[in-house]
Amino acid sequence: MRLVYATRKSLLALAQCRAVIARLRALHPGVEWVEEQVVTSGDKIQDRPLADIGGKGLFVKEIEERLLAGSAQLAVHSIKDVPGIIPDGLAIVCIPRREDPRDALVAPRHGSLSALPAGATVGTSSLRRLVALKAARPDLNIVPMRGNVDTRLRKVDAGEVDAIVLANAGLIRLGLEARITDLLEPEISLPAVGQGALGIETRIDDEATRELLAPLHDAETGVCVAAERGVMIAVEGDCRTPIAAHAVRTVAGRLHLRAFIAKPDGSQCQRTERTLPWPASEADAAHLGRDVGHHLLAQIS
Repeated sequence: MRLVYATRKSLLALAQCRAVIARLRALHPGVEWVEEQVVTSGDKIQDRPLADIGGKGLFVKEIEERLLAGSAQLAVHSIKDVPGIIPDGLAIVCIPRREDPRDALVAPRHGSLSALPAGATVGTSSLRRLVALKAARPDLNIVPMRGNVDTRLRKVDAGEVDAIVLANAGLIRLGLEARITDLLEPEISLPAVGQGALGIETRIDDEATRELLAPLHDAETGVCVAAERGVMIAVEGDCRTPIAAHAVRTVAGRLHLRAFIAKPDGSQCQRTERTLPWPASEADAAHLGRDVGHHLLAQIS
């Protein structure tokens, strides 16, 4: 059996994808796994904010076209790059156990967020992070910064900015934990929808591939991600909408969902949280997320 997996060419995408495929190879040694590297529209256009060129879906569009055409059988995505609406015929069928979802600060000359001097320049391409940073440190100068992880690290090392904010999970997967100078707790920077989680996408009717992927699925992560994506879908979140949602299973046996939304300019930030008894199904979690999303949307409409 021969299966083609499509992946972006960035170092992070390759590291994430190959780690998943290594697990699949160990589970299914009789399968031939073939890598197809794809340059997506989001990778090609680096000089403009994502919000101006079509949103985060540009990181998956060309890959999904290959899945639909049958030239590739599966793709590994960062869940936070996957739009709320997935093309007909495709589905995220497997979500492995999540990595640490927190945001990480890389500030080589200053260390922590609190130690950054007044007026320090922080680079981020995320409106969500901009809102969080401005709430915690209104004195900071937040500037747009796109590019892969290695590109952003070079810019902070060169002194173009005093600090950058990246996903902790991405730095861990690249073996770059040593670059982290501060971890931003959810109370400071609530994570993006699905941050730290990977999703494996395939065709809905490809039963053979779905069966091979099933052992990698982590039910708890799947439920938490369903709640978070429910929020995003309800508010039709995109790169112009500062939105965050983070769900966890609590020690008290509840599904706890926290979320916020703001106007595109960062104003009118609204927060809320809800819980469900555990165990919860993905459908129940998604319903909770949609309720939270509709509630937040009503607060800023």
